[in-house]
Amino acid sequence: HTAKSGEHKLLPECTLPLTGVACVHRIITNLGVFDVTGDGLVLVELAKDVTVDEVKASTTAKLTVPA
Repeated sequence: HTAKSGEHKLLPECTLPLTGVACVHRIITNLGVFDVTGDGLVLVELAKDVTVDEVKASTTAKLTVPA
């Protein structure tokens, strides 16, 4: 979810050259599972012993947490 330096990996938009547009629909990290939507990321599942606040603190992209 974050680089060893602490930088966030889930950003508002890709900073690397794109080889495909809108081809990723789900991201799985050490903190949880996220669906990629046109409005940002939606938290689908938290990893064991991870809180929503931890995910929010480590995510730069727009994040929706269902109730």
